[in-house]
Order: sequence, then structure tokens, then C-alpha cells
Amino acid sequence: MSSYNDPDIVLVEDNLNDAELAIRALSKGNPGKSILHLLDGEEALNYFFPKTNDTEQVRDKLPRIILLDLKLPKVDGFEVLQALKKNNITKLIPVIILSSSAEQKDVLYCYSHSVNSYIVKPVDFDSFSDTIASVGKYWLSFNQPIQDEPIV
Repeated sequence: MSSYNDPDIVLVEDNLNDAELAIRALSKGNPGKSILHLLDGEEALNYFFPKTNDTEQVRDKLPRIILLDLKLPKVDGFEVLQALKKNNITKLIPVIILSSSAEQKDVLYCYSHSVNSYIVKPVDFDSFSDTIASVGKYWLSFNQPIQDEPIV
């Protein structure tokens, strides 16, 4: 886990067991990558869109990927996804949904709001760990990120 200093991965997950397993899998499969764990949707919105002097600003250092649960306290993952994808700066960050929900209405909502991937959390410990490690490896090792400031 990391502090708020320029993480490679932001994990938004309220289930501490799932978060711990995800952090272990991501750290093992992607050594040297920093991970910030946020516990709820409100914390995620405050992280990405800090309010200073009553003017909403976007963080100047953004992660390479965001792993987002949907069923979060305070502000749910749907609202966080919507905020991230409607902002000109954060809309290009890959967002991967990690949810226990396989409901088609949830999947459809997320893809219609430009989510990059939707993964149903495996129940089995080993499958969960392998899935998260594979997700991290793909998005951090194989996927080509945007290198320069996007033109919006």
C-alpha cells in the first residue's frame, strides 16, 4: 500500500479482505508498483477531485489504472465511475470494475459509462489472486498508456 504520493494503481475497495488479497496479488505480479487503497467512493472522489478554495480541481498526478468496486459505502462505484469518465483529465485513465455483481444491468451501465473492463470477483482465493495479478500485469505491462498530456 502507498500514501497519496503518485500511485501507479488506485484500488477502491471497502472489503478489507478483498483489498488485502488484491494488494498482495498486484504487488507480487508487479514489483515496484505503488498501490493506494481507498475505502469508499467518497474517499475516491476526494482523492481525484480535491476541493481547494471552493474550486474543484483534479489531481495533477494520476494513476496508471483504477480498480473500482461498485458496492461501496458513502458514494457507490457507479457514481465514482461517472465522475471519473465525465472529467476531461480523468476520463482517459483505465478503470477496471472489480465487483461481486454479474448482473447485466450493472455490466451494461459500466460499459455505457466507458469502463475499460468489468471483472466479476472470483470467490475462490487462488482464482481471485490469479485474476487480480493477471489484470495488473496486463494493464501495467502490456497495455500502452498515454505518454503525454492528452489534448482535450
